[in-house]
Amino acid sequence: MTDDAAVPDLRASDADRERVAEILRDALAEGRLDMEEFEERLDATYKARTYGELTPITRDLPDQGTSAPVVSLTKQPEESGTWRDRIVGGDDAGTSSWAVAVMSGFQRKGRWTAPRRFNCFAFWGGGEIDLRDAYFADREIVINAVAIMGGVEVIVPPGVEVVVRGIGVMGGFDHREEGVPGEPGAPRVIVTGFAFWGGVGVDRKLPRAEKQRLREERRREKLERRQERRRELEDSHRDHLDLHPRRGEHEPHGRDDR
Repeated sequence: MTDDAAVPDLRASDADRERVAEILRDALAEGRLDMEEFEERLDATYKARTYGELTPITRDLPDQGTSAPVVSLTKQPEESGTWRDRIVGGDDAGTSSWAVAVMSGFQRKGRWTAPRRFNCFAFWGGGEIDLRDAYFADREIVINAVAIMGGVEVIVPPGVEVVVRGIGVMGGFDHREEGVPGEPGAPRVIVTGFAFWGGVGVDRKLPRAEKQRLREERRREKLERRQERRRELEDSHRDHLDLHPRRGEHEPHGRDDR
C-alpha cells in the first residue's frame, strides 16, 4: 500500500464514496448528524475526487483511522442487525413510560427505549410515537392511548406485528396495519385505549436512514442512465462522422481545379 503522504492524492472510486456514504447513514441513524448536515456531507461525498477530499467528511465520526484515511481500501463486512439486538429485556423500564398533550403535542422518536407499557393522553392536541429506530423493553409492548378531541399516531417499522384493541366513540382506531405477519424475533406492538371525537392512527414506515438510502440509489440509477444515454449519443455522433466525413477531410492536398 502507498505511504500516507501519497494517499490523499489518490483518486477515489465509486466504491470508496459509497463506503463513506454508509458511515454517514449510520451516523444519521444514531443521531450523530441531523438531516441537514447529513445531506451536506453526502453531497460533498459524491463530489469528492480524491481520498484527501473524502477524509474530512467523516473525521469526527466513529471508526475513523488514525494514520490512514477514513476510507479503507478493503471492504469491511457489515454487522448483522437483528431484532434481538433491539429487544433489551431485563429490568429496563424504558426511556419514557407516559406522555400528555393538552392543547399541545408530544413526540417520542429516534433511539429511545419503548417500555412494556406506554400510557399517553391527548386532549385538543396530538402525539407521535415513532418506533422505527426504537429499542424495546420486551418482545411485547402495549401502547395505551386516550384521545379526546385529539389524535395519537403510532409509527412502526416493517417487520413488527401490530394488534389494535382500542375502542372509539365518535372516533376510531386505525386497523389497517393489523394482521400483517411479523418477522421472526420481531416485537409485537399492542395498541389499545379509548378515542372520543378523536383518533389513534397506526402507520408502517421505513426508517429514515433506509428511506434516504433508497433515495440515494434512485439518484445514482438516474445518474447512470443519463451517463449511459450520453455515451450512446456520443457513439452515435462518432459513427455518423465516420460514415459522413466532413467535406475536404479526405481530399488530396494541393488539388488544382483550374
